[in-house]
Amino acid sequence: MGEKTRYSDEELEEFRQIILEKLDKAKKDYELLKSAITQSESNDTQDTSPTFKVLEEGASTLSKEESGKLAQRQLKFIQHLQAALVRIENKTYGICRETGKLISKERLRAVPHATLSIDAKQRQK
Repeated sequence: MGEKTRYSDEELEEFRQIILEKLDKAKKDYELLKSAITQSESNDTQDTSPTFKVLEEGASTLSKEESGKLAQRQLKFIQHLQAALVRIENKTYGICRETGKLISKERLRAVPHATLSIDAKQRQK
């Protein structure tokens, strides 16, 4: 028998569960970041003394910018995980988009949204 060209349905189901768990956590983290940006659940500079207000507002703006960047990264991660679920449905999950060979299970368990094998990824650098 030749080299495997795709993962079995059982293996794909295992990866689906891993992705769904990561997706659930990622969505929760994203919601936390969004609430940090809007500060819907925290105190703002309104309840501090005027002396510290200017410093607080600067720190608050910086914090919101950082949270915004993190939220963008988190949203991108969510989109990659959702795309991986589509690849599972299409039974193309785990196939390197450059070499056409299977990506190792170890890599997919660590980075379930990977579309490149380690060899292909290293060649990109």
